[in-house]
Amino acid sequence: MSSRDYLSELFSLDDRVAVVTGGSSGIGRAVAGALARAGASVVIVARKEAELAATVDEFAADGCRAGWVSADLSTRAGVRAAAERAAAVFGEPDILVNSAGINLRPPMSELGEDVWDATMAVNLEAPYLLGQRFGPGMAERGFGRIIHITSQQAHRAFVHSGAYGVSKGALESLARSQAEAWSAHGVTCNTLVPGFVMTPLNARLSSDPEKVAALAARTMVGRNGLAEDFAGAAVFLAGRASGYVTGQAIHVDGGFSVH
Repeated sequence: MSSRDYLSELFSLDDRVAVVTGGSSGIGRAVAGALARAGASVVIVARKEAELAATVDEFAADGCRAGWVSADLSTRAGVRAAAERAAAVFGEPDILVNSAGINLRPPMSELGEDVWDATMAVNLEAPYLLGQRFGPGMAERGFGRIIHITSQQAHRAFVHSGAYGVSKGALESLARSQAEAWSAHGVTCNTLVPGFVMTPLNARLSSDPEKVAALAARTMVGRNGLAEDFAGAAVFLAGRASGYVTGQAIHVDGGFSVH
């Protein structure tokens, strides 16, 4: 067997279908691009049609098979409609990546029920509903990969973690529950845990040079994360090579979490 064939056997996503929420920007876009370039047919789900179309055009220019669905993941009806529309593009997915999220973090004393509800709806309930829609089908077919993007705030509180940290901690627990339910049927469920990553979701912190430098100093590699740092880990978790990895929180953070 050639090295190319061996690596393809481990990591190729040919003939797989992936749905990636939040796939038009930040980490979600990098992950969607990585899965598409590894051979998967990818459907990205987000709100802004212009960004969705531009992302799919970029993937197509690289010879990838991609489509998009514009959706509002803040309501149950919106999530359910998005799931059906996404499944209609290339068929039922083998891979589900939940990257869509909102990052509203007022001080705890100012945290209102509106922010709490909005955060839980997008960051936790949408991944739950999508898992319920696609997970059983993956189990029936004997192969599936569910990947959630969480946060350092799932493990430690800083810079007003608030409802955001709670939602991400619960999302990691959801992955373990999904792993317990479906891993025996070939469906692995894991989370990727970023450190501080320079994406639009972190625009508030990114605009403060002192805070950006302080966060970089907390890593072991001396820099903050970039969206493309998640490409390799996502391809690994989406393919055959990770078949014995499930229920795990894998930190892609330059050592932030252990420094």
